[in-house]
Amino acid sequence: MERSHISLESLLSKVDSFNKGVMDRMDNYKQLIFGAKPKWTVILTVTACSASALVLLLKWFGHQQSWKKIQKAKVRREKSLQRAEHAVCQFNESHPETDTSLILSLSLAELSKQLKDGTLTPQAVFHSYMEKTLEVNRRLNCCTEVLLESWDQLEDVDSHKDGLLYGVPVSIKENIGYKGHDSTCGVICKLDLPATGDSVLVEVLKRQGAIPFVKTNVPQGLQNFDCGNPIYGLTLNPHNPQKTSGGSSGGEGALIGGGGSVLGLGSDIGGSIRIPSSFCGICGFKPTANRLSLRGASSCIRGQKSVLSSLGPMARDVDSLALCMQALLCDHMFRLDPTVPPIPFNQQVYQSSKPLRIGYYENDGYAMPSPSMGRALRETKALLEKAGHTLVSFSPPRLVYAMHELVVRGLLGDGCTTLLSHLKGGPVDPCLRDQIIPYSLPRTVKKILSILLKPIFPRIAASLDSLRGVGSVQDLWRHHADVEDYIHEVIAEWRRCELDVLLCPMVGPAYIHNYPGQLTSTLTYTIIYNLLNFPAGVVPVSTVTAEDEEELRHYKGNYGDLWDKLYKKAVTDGEGLPVAVQCVALPWQDELCLRFMREVEMLVREDKK
Repeated sequence: MERSHISLESLLSKVDSFNKGVMDRMDNYKQLIFGAKPKWTVILTVTACSASALVLLLKWFGHQQSWKKIQKAKVRREKSLQRAEHAVCQFNESHPETDTSLILSLSLAELSKQLKDGTLTPQAVFHSYMEKTLEVNRRLNCCTEVLLESWDQLEDVDSHKDGLLYGVPVSIKENIGYKGHDSTCGVICKLDLPATGDSVLVEVLKRQGAIPFVKTNVPQGLQNFDCGNPIYGLTLNPHNPQKTSGGSSGGEGALIGGGGSVLGLGSDIGGSIRIPSSFCGICGFKPTANRLSLRGASSCIRGQKSVLSSLGPMARDVDSLALCMQALLCDHMFRLDPTVPPIPFNQQVYQSSKPLRIGYYENDGYAMPSPSMGRALRETKALLEKAGHTLVSFSPPRLVYAMHELVVRGLLGDGCTTLLSHLKGGPVDPCLRDQIIPYSLPRTVKKILSILLKPIFPRIAASLDSLRGVGSVQDLWRHHADVEDYIHEVIAEWRRCELDVLLCPMVGPAYIHNYPGQLTSTLTYTIIYNLLNFPAGVVPVSTVTAEDEEELRHYKGNYGDLWDKLYKKAVTDGEGLPVAVQCVALPWQDELCLRFMREVEMLVREDKK
């Protein structure tokens, strides 16, 4: 869905207003010059009016330049979609025997097998998914650009027939670098800056025989879990267009959830893979940071080290995630980026079937889960216990402290300056507008407001104070030490409970558009594992029922404050939407986390038979 923030008509209106303002000032000049006022007053007034006019002119010129850049990007996208549509039509005319519906119904494992044994051709698979992608994009607006170079790669794909992903079309999030294409992160200042080379993971995908074929939409600046920006517009949820697809990998979630891609790559710094996966009813995995190379991925807060980002796979099932991880964790990636530990995928751990000791919690004490979230966790816990696993109650220690003093103060440690600098020179998307209002306040104002709000809304007050960031280099070093201490505190509690893995609620169901920017409070369930650098993944296990909706009417939350009231509104009218749970493991135990996810997926599938 396109959002036209600056129409030609509105620009012309601005020009008229500007010209009228200049003429009014000229009248003032005449009156001043020919009046009886002292000469110095005339000079000062003329100078002030001239400066004001210049500011107006520069502002108008900036909007003009932004509008031109946006229109250029939209034309580029439209041309790529049209050329893809034409290529698909040509292929279908010359290959009427292609069974598109069969191809789209296959899991990644089945698809890969049939590509390798020659039952299916890469050309048939590629064009089937391209056709479906175009159809899904028309409904959901999830793609930012078709990668037309993918047709050239298709011609040469047989040279990588031994690759684990031979012939598999793969969608990639917009901020992941692909040579010759922008990675804007949804901000205008990054337009017309095409990548000079492929990102490391795109290079590895190609070496493994995969074909990156489309880039997918993101929220403006990436630090949001809605999915809209002034360049490419708003992405819709495949299950309900009134709901968001999530973010920041929302385009991936919508495309895969809508059936237009069998495998995608996203990034996650606070739930950006896991939330869209939850909202769109697919599986997503956030690996341990630096298990997969981040080289070539774009960001609006690069250099921030307190809350770590990861690239990871998104797909319809857990086996697809594992196959993608296995393909990426290869010698080629370790050579391209020597800073990544050379640890290949451990198939033995992933395929293990030994009983697990599983920690769990239903409410983290900060953001009370919705009725469907809580029910999904309880039902999954019961299935795991029935299957012979041991479930142990677990509570992340000092979560309120961790959220305010470590997550928010660290993630926006510069007082939000870097993120806000990327939003200059153009409109702010509606999905982000409410979120950045407190970001823009001076540090002193944030402090005063936090003091005033503390007796009424203590949670909101603490968060506002944390938005001031850290005050000095000394404070930053102390903050990094506090994060390190907290990680070991959580690990010590984990060890005390003798856990293998952890089961916890997952943010959901999908929110109404524009609510995520007002509800960063609900991110505690996901962003804590970026802070801790624990691998975490999402598995859909249920859907919202009429009973859940009825129970939601009585939802009060943990605090009963503004955030709790907004959350209730955000998730209402969600009957039929997917609900997920989250699976977590200790750092570098990514395969164990995936194995746990597969166990949950299998038990849920068997229970539904």
